Amino acid sequence: MDERFEDDDEDFGDCLTSVSNSPPHRKIYSYSQKLGDAGHGMGQHETKYCLDQANVSRPVVRDPIYDSSSEDELSIHPQPASERFEFMSRFLDRTLSDSSSDNDLNGLPEFVGSGGGTGIFKLPVRAAMHPGRPPSLELRPHPLRETQVGSFLRTIVCTDQQIWAGQESGVRFWNFNDKFEPSARLQSNGDEEAAPFHESSHTSPTLCMIADAGNRLIWSGHKDGKIRSWKMDQNLDGSTFREGMMWQAHRGPVLSIVMTAYGDIWSGSEGGAIKAWSWESLEKSLCLTVEERHMAALLMERSYIDLRNQVNVGGVCSLAAADVRYLLSDNSRAKVWSGGYLFFALWDARTQELLKVFNIEGQVENRIDASSAQDPSIEEEMKIKFASISKKEKSQGALNFFQRSRIALLGAADAVRRVAAKGAFGDDKRTEALVISVDGMIWTGCANGALVQWDGNGNRLQEFHHHSFSVQCFCTFGTRLWVGYVSGTVQVLDLEGNLLGGWVAHSSPVIKMAVGGGYVFTLANHGGIRGWNMTSPGPVDNILRTELSNKELLYTKLEKLKILTGTWNVGQERASSDSLISWLGCAASEAGIVVAGLQEVEMGAGFLAMAAAKETVGLEGSANGQWWLDAIGKTLDEGTTFERVGSRQLAGLLISVWARKNLRPHIGEVDAAAVPCGFGRAIGNKGAVGLRMRVYDRIICFVNCHFAAHLEAVNRRNADFNHVYRTMVFSRQYNGLNAVNVGASSSVQSLRGTNTVTLYSDDGRPELAEADMVVFLGDFNYRLHGISYDEARDFVSQRSFDWLRERDQLRAEMEAGKVFQGMREGHIKFPPTYKFERNQPGLAGYDSSEKKRIPAWCDRILFRDSRSASAAECTLKCPVVSSISQYDACMDVTDSDHKPVRCIFSVDIARVDESIRRREFGEIIRSNEQIISLLQVLCNIPEAIVSTNNIIFQDQDTSILRITNKCVKEKAMFEIICEGQTTIKEDGSASDEYHVRGSFGFPRWLEVTPAAGVIKPGQIAEVSVHHEDFQTFAEFVDGYPQNCWCEDSRDKEVILAVKITGRFSTEARTHRVRVRYCLSSQMARSNSEASSRRIQSNILHRSDFRHLGSTVDVVDDLRNLHCLP
Repeated sequence: MDERFEDDDEDFGDCLTSVSNSPPHRKIYSYSQKLGDAGHGMGQHETKYCLDQANVSRPVVRDPIYDSSSEDELSIHPQPASERFEFMSRFLDRTLSDSSSDNDLNGLPEFVGSGGGTGIFKLPVRAAMHPGRPPSLELRPHPLRETQVGSFLRTIVCTDQQIWAGQESGVRFWNFNDKFEPSARLQSNGDEEAAPFHESSHTSPTLCMIADAGNRLIWSGHKDGKIRSWKMDQNLDGSTFREGMMWQAHRGPVLSIVMTAYGDIWSGSEGGAIKAWSWESLEKSLCLTVEERHMAALLMERSYIDLRNQVNVGGVCSLAAADVRYLLSDNSRAKVWSGGYLFFALWDARTQELLKVFNIEGQVENRIDASSAQDPSIEEEMKIKFASISKKEKSQGALNFFQRSRIALLGAADAVRRVAAKGAFGDDKRTEALVISVDGMIWTGCANGALVQWDGNGNRLQEFHHHSFSVQCFCTFGTRLWVGYVSGTVQVLDLEGNLLGGWVAHSSPVIKMAVGGGYVFTLANHGGIRGWNMTSPGPVDNILRTELSNKELLYTKLEKLKILTGTWNVGQERASSDSLISWLGCAASEAGIVVAGLQEVEMGAGFLAMAAAKETVGLEGSANGQWWLDAIGKTLDEGTTFERVGSRQLAGLLISVWARKNLRPHIGEVDAAAVPCGFGRAIGNKGAVGLRMRVYDRIICFVNCHFAAHLEAVNRRNADFNHVYRTMVFSRQYNGLNAVNVGASSSVQSLRGTNTVTLYSDDGRPELAEADMVVFLGDFNYRLHGISYDEARDFVSQRSFDWLRERDQLRAEMEAGKVFQGMREGHIKFPPTYKFERNQPGLAGYDSSEKKRIPAWCDRILFRDSRSASAAECTLKCPVVSSISQYDACMDVTDSDHKPVRCIFSVDIARVDESIRRREFGEIIRSNEQIISLLQVLCNIPEAIVSTNNIIFQDQDTSILRITNKCVKEKAMFEIICEGQTTIKEDGSASDEYHVRGSFGFPRWLEVTPAAGVIKPGQIAEVSVHHEDFQTFAEFVDGYPQNCWCEDSRDKEVILAVKITGRFSTEARTHRVRVRYCLSSQMARSNSEASSRRIQSNILHRSDFRHLGSTVDVVDDLRNLHCLP
């Protein structure tokens, strides 16, 4: 080790002298009964040297259930007999289990360092119900990352009865009727506790989805460039379901998809590609049978409209050649927004005409060449340049190779220059999300956390800042705007941009949100889905939190686990098989997890320099490191009994974790970290390596350290710990997990390579502070002070370790609260582990060289669990409670100048059984009268009236439809859709067959503006219903118009549905309006008298107002529409 050149006669310094001269500190021990575990090395002799244990009374651990106050609290909330019986059964099972394992819970005495519980050493908040956020419905609990390979969820969309999710291997959906149900038995791969769902057959990764309520279809865009349709009403028999229709939409991935106000599908892809398929083409394909599916695909593949090509004039395109990541349909104005990170384009949904191109600052851009694509990635700009050059090669054959190369290089340099000129503008202001609210305002979210409000014409109105992290997604319903951030935070705003509330919804980025079934569902980057009551934050949350907390015992599940940890400074040597068996092999028989930390696996200036260079490019490891991994794995019977979970090497530091095969399915999210502390915090001769993982849904970290050497370097060692604790950031090497990069947010992509599952904290707490249990092991290099070599040898030979412990630098610094604040260590009852002559057994092997280094406990294992006190019960509030059942050194091992040390932890872990908790959640929602009453009030639909139920057009008429909100307190939201179109027969009656367009879109001859909006209390909204002359329609083949035909000249009729909702109501009151277009003069003359009466109904008379009644009234009104004279 580094201290081979240390001088034993060095001055200890004033600080150490004062410590040595002062009286011994009062020992702060938490004593409990020791496990007598015979046959584990030094464990047979430990009781001989125990410090006055018999005189110390052990604390009494009480179960809260036995406390009279707990019983009184339970009696306040009476429960049904069956529920009480289940409650008591669980309690008795738990009590008997606890009684049978008392020996496991009471381990060796522990020393507790000072300074814990405050600042960065404060324990993370854990509880049955998180106090900082509303109660949530765990539709799909956070799955282990390792179980999601090839099946990560990427997007979600809601219908009136279902929530659909797009994943890397297809799609799946949950029925809202099953959202409170326990998981199905056959569910696996991270879905063991998810609500029952149905999954499709395997497809290419799904990147985007939309719901078509009019035709009961889900449309999905995929990485392979295909668009697929899925029936909402699946005929399920327990097997996977298949798509209904599929066609090749783009050569690259389908990044965005939307259905316009007229039922057309638009989709965007890489390089600025944007295509549209008219509803007429979609309708033809949907009418084909399953056997004719190949014909439907061929029809769709040839009937697209190349919107980018339509705005290409003279070889110059008005659109940037950047990826079309966002498509948004403004149905209230019949417009479509398309956009990338730094630009937007505004289109007319009816005519597909480009109206406006502008950047994220709202500045109009009249002409944008392909070479000036405003994408923040330099590589993408260079790719565009080279692509444009390669296209010119075919037409410019006269240019030789060198000329073409020069043009390409100049173009690439120009792209770099322009991106550099943009600077931070392109990085922190890029658009990450786009949404439209019910009042017709457009909202965009930026990478710097800004929220920007636009009007429907693309004018930038105002900007809001409520969070510093990047926006990832939006969701709107009623008068509220929900925002999801890369930090996992969710915020709720009103339509004026005022912040109503916010909380940390997930431990990873919130990448998608959707509204349905009375909940706002949030999809996290790790694949978990949570549902939040639409009224949150609100009074329902408090009631639900209290009721769920009272049922904590019903859904609490206790797990027991033994963890064997070992540390060894191997001094660049390789150990014998017997040494490894003595150190780890013989103690691993009952362990579920084995952790090995090694120091000085390999040293030397050349190796350290090479290791530092490899770290800069993301490489690690060495031949010696691999040898140690293989040797320890062989000792543990790796492959048969144990599996290696993860490892990390930094120069001479190496840590690795193995888990038993039966425990492996409960361990995941394994991330690694490395912090160099040597030579200006840059070289790994000193420092730390760590592994973080989820074990039974709890976060456990193992950190292997090697701190500064030399007797007097106490402050440097303290500083090394402080640096490691504050700066250790866990990450994983990019290996394809969650790897659907196309179509994903740029902010999420940037996280994947370095810190995918960072536990964000608003107060800047280190990541180690957010763990439920942290174990530090390694060569900490703390020495014995105020004692000579001979004195130390005498005390060791007499095995009088009690006085030696008073001279331990680490113990003194921990008592003073200067290092390892709040950490715990088992009572040391083994000889100092440093420094020995190699291959010399026994205590006579201590350093006998000229320097005679003083023996010291350099090699230590410390830990911190969830306890804030010495004795605490394992509950959801204190989820990880650990005791030490063995802490010793293997003194018979002589391969190094250090002795290996090991510690066995008996760990209790409390976790939530999500299936049971979800069932209890649903039971409270359905049965709690207070919640039911509150929801009825909050979800009330304001009373509204509509001015008419009949509109008749001749020529190019415009009619005004007036909607009045009669409520004097609440705002009313309205939406107008088209429930179908039919033709008029010769006798003037309407055909019985109504054809519905996609997403209840309008026919092209009808314009309804605005088709959605907010009506203030007591106010009237005026809606323009306009007939537009649209006599011809073009048929497109391969993106170009080929044939035109006249529009159907027969008289037509549509049914408009005016849907009125309240702030939080998912149900709507519907009023239907019949709109008839009469082109035939004969029909006009024969019905002139009736027509005049119907036209008069458009005039705003108070007596003509229609009240929105029940569903039965609406059906009767619809039937009576055709009975008018």
